[in-house]
Amino acid sequence: MRHLRYAKYIVRHRWFVFVACCRMGVPWLGITHDLSKLRWSEWKPYADSFYGPERTPDVQAAFDLAWLLHQNRNKHHWQFWMLPEDDGGTKLIPMPDRYRREMVADWTGAGQAITGRKDWRPWYIANRAIIQLHADTRAWIEGQT
Repeated sequence: MRHLRYAKYIVRHRWFVFVACCRMGVPWLGITHDLSKLRWSEWKPYADSFYGPERTPDVQAAFDLAWLLHQNRNKHHWQFWMLPEDDGGTKLIPMPDRYRREMVADWTGAGQAITGRKDWRPWYIANRAIIQLHADTRAWIEGQT
C-alpha cells in the first residue's frame, strides 16, 4: 500500500511541476523532472519513510542516503550547487537559469501536491535563512517574489 500511495504522490507532484515548468519556460525539464525518484535506490526509502508504518533509525538512514542521492542526481536542487572545500568551507556555485526555473517550479509543484497551494513564496520566505544560494541565484529568486 505504501508504494501505491507514494506513486500517487509522485504522479501528482510531477504533473504540478510540469505545469509550473511550462509557465517558467522550461517544459522539457518538467517532463524529465525527478525521474531519479523512480530508481529503487530512491523509491523504496521514500515510500518507507513517508508511507511506511514507522520511521525506525534504519528507515531514516535509508531515507537520508536516498535524499543525498536525489540531490546529487538533480540539478534543480540548491544543494547540488554547493561545493564542500578541503578547508571545511563551502563554495556556492551560481545556478544556471534553467535549473533556477525548475527549482521554483519544484517548490510550486511540491506546495500544490502537499498543501494544495501554488504560491511558493511564503515557503521560501520561511526557509530562506537555511537555503544556501550563490548571491546571483538568490538575487534572481528574490526578484521572482
